[in-house]
Amino acid sequence: MEDEEELRKQAKRRIRDRRDFWQHLVSFVIVNAALIGIWAITGGGYFWPGWVLFGWGIGLVFHAWNTFGQKPITDEDIRREMDKIRQQQGSR
Repeated sequence: MEDEEELRKQAKRRIRDRRDFWQHLVSFVIVNAALIGIWAITGGGYFWPGWVLFGWGIGLVFHAWNTFGQKPITDEDIRREMDKIRQQQGSR
């Protein structure tokens, strides 16, 4: 029963993470489209929205990596890391 509850929590967290990413992407597109529209309406010239696109785009890429690019932490990952810590503490 406990394993099932933990699995449910993990599933909810992954669904929430994906939804958060898609909300982030939609706001990125809407805001930057508005900025580009303002830039175009005011006569173009130096493409200042590029700074916003670049900076926010970096954040969006990291958000995508955290959401889709990393595998979940497994019990085996935790066990290996605990073994490394024990070895480091034992060598002191």
